[in-house]
Amino acid sequence: MARWFRRKQEDDSTESAGENTIESSQPEESSPETGNPSAENEVEPNSETTSGIFTYMRSRLQKTRKTLTGQIDRLVLGKKEIDQDLLEELEEVLITSDLGVATTQKLITAMEEKLHRRELTDADRLRIHLKDEIRRFLKVAASALDVTDHKPFVIMAVGVNGVGKTTTLAKLAFHYKQAGLRVMLVAADTFRAAATEQLSNWAERVEVELVKQSGGADPAAVVYDAMAAAQARGVDVVLIDTAGRLHTKVNLMEELKKVKRVISRQMDTAPHEVLLILDATTGQNAISQTYLFNQELTVTGLVLTKLDGTAKGGIVAGVCQEFQIPIRFIGLGEGLDDLKKFDPEQFVAALF
Repeated sequence: MARWFRRKQEDDSTESAGENTIESSQPEESSPETGNPSAENEVEPNSETTSGIFTYMRSRLQKTRKTLTGQIDRLVLGKKEIDQDLLEELEEVLITSDLGVATTQKLITAMEEKLHRRELTDADRLRIHLKDEIRRFLKVAASALDVTDHKPFVIMAVGVNGVGKTTTLAKLAFHYKQAGLRVMLVAADTFRAAATEQLSNWAERVEVELVKQSGGADPAAVVYDAMAAAQARGVDVVLIDTAGRLHTKVNLMEELKKVKRVISRQMDTAPHEVLLILDATTGQNAISQTYLFNQELTVTGLVLTKLDGTAKGGIVAGVCQEFQIPIRFIGLGEGLDDLKKFDPEQFVAALF
């Protein structure tokens, strides 16, 4: 492996004891992605054509593109040939772009193999092969998220405070309502004082049903009532908000597992999706969060929020490659229509 990676391994070995002690993002109440609905959350007009969506995505990913592909372009500028020294410099660019050490190692190994086979003849070939490898990482083999497979289709959202979980569920409710489905929001985060009120405001704004109880209620009881109501009323999609205090505390994970069990008792095939919400601005912290939540709850899909406000979008490739969990949606802004289905082809094209 390249010299930079060996130095990184040596540095990390002194810090491994603290790897899993990860703080949550900023308090959810103060996050711009998670605030109460306001005029700022109006749907932004944008073209629904493929070219329009691509242009929109490319503009929103500007910071990540500048960090990742901008550095790569500067690295290869004026280089007539690709050699091992350049790949070692490329390794540092990829790691500092938050692709993660493991993902970077795989990318560099693939590029070294192509170099030995004389497939990296110039900078253009290097870019092409990098795009191909990153695209391959993002194309996780998984079933599509088809909410018409079950009725109701139950999505349990999990994640630490501050990642935009509640707002993401509101955007999902809007997305599915726009598709003509009957949607129910469930306020099962009864530990955070403002969570139920915030979700109530969103439900009223998006005009979907809401099941809630008074503050401090048992989350499992809220979910039990919601599942019964959804089945009785013929609801198509149930979106369950959950608590998100520090995921390193066993009590939170046990509470989430209890909620999941209650859902399964009410409908043996549910939850049909355990959706982990991650804040892209936290970079490598997202890797640790994914590991811990997946270990306890078996995460089936990911949402990365706030990609428009970060240069750390390389984490998208890192988390996909490392855990083989599909990214379902990405957040590209504060508007209700700024939550987009994730398309690996469009994402890579927008980055490069």
